[in-house]
Amino acid sequence: MDYSVGQVAGFAGVTVRTLHYYDEIGLLVPGERSHAGHRRYTDADLDRLQQILFYRELGFPLDEVASLLDDPDADPRAHLRRQHELLTARIARLQEMAAAVETAMEAKKMGINLTPEEKFEVFGDHDPEQYAEEVERRWGDTEAYREAQRRSASYTKDDWKRINDEFAAVHARMGDLLAQGFAADSPEAMDGAEEHRLFISRHHYECAYETHTCLGEMYVADERFTAFYEAIRPGLAVFMREAILANAVRNS
Repeated sequence: MDYSVGQVAGFAGVTVRTLHYYDEIGLLVPGERSHAGHRRYTDADLDRLQQILFYRELGFPLDEVASLLDDPDADPRAHLRRQHELLTARIARLQEMAAAVETAMEAKKMGINLTPEEKFEVFGDHDPEQYAEEVERRWGDTEAYREAQRRSASYTKDDWKRINDEFAAVHARMGDLLAQGFAADSPEAMDGAEEHRLFISRHHYECAYETHTCLGEMYVADERFTAFYEAIRPGLAVFMREAILANAVRNS
């Protein structure tokens, strides 16, 4: 059997544009064409797409995915072993996160206020107190710092969870744009940067374009921020900086 690009997009939960892009870069070239020249995907193509989406989900750049899948010496069993190792690591991390969420849920039910350390387990791996002194030393005399302190003091654990989920979604969308090959100065990437800026303004402090570009530079210059963004998608730190700069120029 073969399938249209729309059918495959529906099966896989990706956009038609993504499939077109994969075809253009040679990552997933449909095995058939209709008489009218339309893309038709075979079962083998669907198997390959499944492999692509697996590695993409785990943060592999598309060029590395292509190398893995097109290696003539690759053993299919080696792919399975690699996937098993990656999934095992991901499962272990998800189990840790689930345990942290369960702790938070139980504490909420009992009316217990979580400590900063326990609260941040819900947010991620970063201790919110770890850099508190450094942040206050660098920005404590700014209105942005004072505004962020005022706002954060009023947030409940549920507020933080909602804010964290929203920010993660912003980053995920930027990571997807990078994975799909959008340029950092494309309208889509600049719109994503603007969404990032507005998120900060909405939840933390009024983030002017000049301030936002300074943040973008810090994402690349400070290895801690770079590591955070690289863990989401390799290359994302630089992509964020360039998209933020392009968006600032667009709105200047």
